[in-house]
Amino acid sequence: MTARNAFYAQSGGVTAVINATACGLIETARSHPDKIGAVYAGRHGIIGALTEDLIDTSRESPDAIAALRHTPAGAFGSCRYKLKGLEQNRAEYERLIDVFRAHDIGYFFYNGGGDSQDTSWKITQMAQSVSYPLTCIGIPKTVDNDLPITDTCPGFGSVAKYVAVSVREAAFDVASMAKTSTKVFIMEVMGRHAGWIAAAGGLAQEHPGDAPHLILFPEIPFDEPRFLERVKEAVDREGYCVIVASEGIKNAAGEFLSEAGTRDAFGHAQLGGVAPVLARIVKEALGYKYHWAVADYLQRAARHIASKTDVEQAYALGRAAVELAIAGKNAVMPIIIRKSDSPYVWAIGEAHLSEVANVEKKMPREYIGEDGYGITAACRRYLAPLIQGEDYPPYENGLPRYVHLKNEAVPKRLTAAFQPAK
Repeated sequence: MTARNAFYAQSGGVTAVINATACGLIETARSHPDKIGAVYAGRHGIIGALTEDLIDTSRESPDAIAALRHTPAGAFGSCRYKLKGLEQNRAEYERLIDVFRAHDIGYFFYNGGGDSQDTSWKITQMAQSVSYPLTCIGIPKTVDNDLPITDTCPGFGSVAKYVAVSVREAAFDVASMAKTSTKVFIMEVMGRHAGWIAAAGGLAQEHPGDAPHLILFPEIPFDEPRFLERVKEAVDREGYCVIVASEGIKNAAGEFLSEAGTRDAFGHAQLGGVAPVLARIVKEALGYKYHWAVADYLQRAARHIASKTDVEQAYALGRAAVELAIAGKNAVMPIIIRKSDSPYVWAIGEAHLSEVANVEKKMPREYIGEDGYGITAACRRYLAPLIQGEDYPPYENGLPRYVHLKNEAVPKRLTAAFQPAK
């Protein structure tokens, strides 16, 4: 009996290590040719499955696949596209099954966050309802670190490292110039509802009084008078104030400070930038000279400063996804289980997709300082191991050398074209 093929797709915002997961998955699948045939990747995520735009990863050399481990972003293209419920848009699910049947796909691997795991769970249900034999495995990925059950999410450790390093370096700069120049520096980081990335900025502190002096979390309502009081205290005491602000901070009414009034493909509010909003508040109330920066894509693309722990976990989860599939598991997601903080010891476990889909893990209150502006020792114990170790990519002519795959298309077998819903 011929081994059935696998479909793999990357979903949502990409990371510095999502390709390491792809590397682990493809290399492991290749080591089991009796169980898994070709690995087809969706060009631009699930869109590639809907439009039958599949990439034949077997056309890539072992060296090219190995180089994915140190290459950032999504090698096969990602997308922000959420499948609606089975009853709302059954045609899309039927199309997926048609494509999978046409290409003898028996394994579905979806590498993404909470919305993506919801998609994996829905596809599992659809396949079962039409008696199509399909093994569905979700693979965690999100820089926001907000998936439940797993100790951490691949992508987060490297963003945390980037943020902590950047805050420390920027603080040295600001301290040097504060006497006659910038008094307040604001660094905006990702995190719509969960403050994990902002919390990572707290790792930059070595001694009392070190930056960041204030961390603004989505979990703590923004109090403008109290915020301004703390900024002034820091400037009076240290000569300057460094602030790390999550993009998703809200006021007491639950409104985003930076909402732009538009929404993305998942229906989430598009945020317009909280750093300039905070800078204006500081300038108008206190008159301090300021600078602000938005880490934006830089924080999630910075493979040159990736956490070794993060890279190793990302690869291990890709490998585990295949191992779970060939072991007969279905509708599960491999997870990281923490065994010990110091030394940091972790292992691979699994969670059912129904327990992961659309569940958001926010910062525990005990990880946030009593005053709401910093992290606790418990939070530091949690975060510190995740940024450990360096895993530099190879360099050439002074720059990182990353791989560009051929991404050759699999010949289409269906005659009917399909247009995904807007």
